[in-house]
Formats: sequence, C-alpha cells, structure tokens
Amino acid sequence: MYKTPDIEPTIEEILDKAMKGPISSEEALKLIKTTGAESQALIQAADLRRQELAGDEITYIQNWNINFTDICTGTCGFCAFRKDPQEEGAYFLSIEEIVKRAKTAWEDGAVEVCIQGGLHPEGDAYLYEKIILAVKEEIPDIHIHAFSPMEIYYGASQSGLTLKETLKMLKDAGLGSMPGTAAEILNDEVRKVICPGKLTTDEWIRVIETAHQTGIPTTCTMMYGHVESVEHRIEHLEILRNIQKKTYGFTEFVPLTFMHQMAPIYQQGISSPGTTGTEDLKLYAVSRLMFGDLLKNIQVSWVKLGFKFAQICLTAGANDLGGTLGEENISRSAGAQHGVYTPPEDLQRIIRDLGRIPAERDTLYKNIRIL
Repeated sequence: MYKTPDIEPTIEEILDKAMKGPISSEEALKLIKTTGAESQALIQAADLRRQELAGDEITYIQNWNINFTDICTGTCGFCAFRKDPQEEGAYFLSIEEIVKRAKTAWEDGAVEVCIQGGLHPEGDAYLYEKIILAVKEEIPDIHIHAFSPMEIYYGASQSGLTLKETLKMLKDAGLGSMPGTAAEILNDEVRKVICPGKLTTDEWIRVIETAHQTGIPTTCTMMYGHVESVEHRIEHLEILRNIQKKTYGFTEFVPLTFMHQMAPIYQQGISSPGTTGTEDLKLYAVSRLMFGDLLKNIQVSWVKLGFKFAQICLTAGANDLGGTLGEENISRSAGAQHGVYTPPEDLQRIIRDLGRIPAERDTLYKNIRIL
C-alpha cells in the first residue's frame, strides 16, 4: 500500500508546539539552524516561554569565587589557567587562606562561596572535606558551592573512595551544592580532542546522578564554540534533559561560550575562534524551548559575554544573571575581559534597563528577594 511521506513541520509549527510543551531533539536541531527572520521568531518565542515559566524577575546572587590552586595534572586543550608545580605563577592556597577569603566575602555580603581548583597532585577527597569543614566552622551559615564533577572523580580516585562515599562525606561536612562544570560537550569524540584524559561522558553523568541521589543539587553547563557541531550541542542538551527527567537535581543551566584567545587548541589551529552573537542567542533560545518546565532557570555568564551582550541574551530566554563574583581566574586566564567583582547595583541597573525586575536569590533559588 502506498504510504504518504511524512511532512516535516515548519519552523512556525515547531515554535507553536514549543509554547505548549517539549520539543524533540530533531525539532531543536532545526531551530538552531535557523537564520534571518526565523531566528528572530525563535528568540521571541523563547522570551515568551521564559516569561510564562519564570516571570519578569531576573535573579542574581551575591557570591565569591575562590580558585584555590592553578596547579593541575590535567591536559585540557581549552584551559589557559593550569600550571605545572614549578611554573611561574603556580599557587596552592592554604586552608587558612581559603577561610580568610571566604570570611571576607561573607562580611561583604556574599551568601555563597564557589570553591574550585586544578587537579593538584596532593589533592584528594579528604582535602576537600578539610576545606569545607574549616569554612563551615568559621562561617556556618555560608553556602558552599564547590568541586566540579572532575574534581570529585579525581578526589575519589586519589582517596580510594567510591563516588558515593566521597559525595556523602562532603555533604556531611557541609557541601551545599556542586557546579556542573567539566561537562564541556558531552560527546566522547569531541572530548578526545579538547580534553583527553578528562572524565568521559558516562563518567560525568555518573558523578552528577550520584550527587543528585546523595541529595547534592548541581548546576549544569555547556562549553561550546570550539570543535563541536550544532548536532553535538543538541545532543548535549538532550543528555542534560534526560538527567533532569530522572533526578530533578539541576538548579540551572549555564551556557559557557568558548574563550579562545589564550586557549591552546585555538593557538594550535585546532578550534574555531568561539561563537558569533547569533549562535549564542540561538543556543539560549533553543535551550529554553528544550528544557521547558523541566528546568526553569537559565543563566547568562556576564564573565564570558560581557555586560552588554549578557543583557541581550536575557531577551532570548534566560532569566538569571549569575553572581557578583570575585577572583574569577579561570575565564580571565583564557582571555575573558570580565570576572572581577561586580556590585549588585550594577547588575540591578542592567536588569531595570530591560524593563525587568531585579531579584536577589540564594544558590538553590529558594529564597528570592524582589528589589
């Protein structure tokens, strides 16, 4: 019997579907490849979906970054931060210094410290525990958002502990949440090029799902614009979406555009020079439509984008402006022009200029104060 061929949906039909519920990976791929007026329609649809799901508040958090060491055994081709132990500029903060910086941040209004570092040869899960215990002893009410999945995987291995044992130990010590970094692009062929030796896609998923099962929420990220294709970007989003369906442990999604200037893979001619602004806008928009009500919070990284373009990305489906930060060294070492502490008043001005409502939040988006 003759079968009528399937008729592919138009962009208009996909966008109409996205306003009501989830879209497929195939539909998302079609959207991310749009140009011209269709791209504009995509961005407008994402902004409408954002308004429906998250309202007109744009949140931010008063926080502080502490990168406790730049000494790292890793070989990531996108990283200009890492140093060898004897290299000029290599450092490894004492626990006392970490506590001192956390206390200063707390006294200046930060409610969260984000603690991350390189994979130090002497680092392990017990060091992470000591750091958390020391900070919590001095500042019991501060939220500790710390240790990427790569750090957790490395720390567990160094200590002879399982992932579950490591994560439970750190949670008991006072770890409040984890950054979902080290994801880069969740495709092992891409990872072989940009971060050989780093944990695999399956290993990253295992760390994240174990954290969620242990009661530790995480963010989720994507570092894009280097050697991957748009198909890889959609594949990555689908992996994150499937994890969220299973655990509901992600608090936010943070797209991280590749900082190419000082990255080894760019200097060696392997990668592209980052993304264009249109690519960034389409990624924000498509992620909003793919996640739908599964993951309400999508953050723009002003450290990566700069304040002016971060403001534009808030019109493409995003609802969070990140943190006030301080001492953000990893992005700046790769060529980012931003990353130094920004007062809340500056973030509020950007938000109000959009006609949106500034709101201060905590790490888990549970306590939100409208300003």
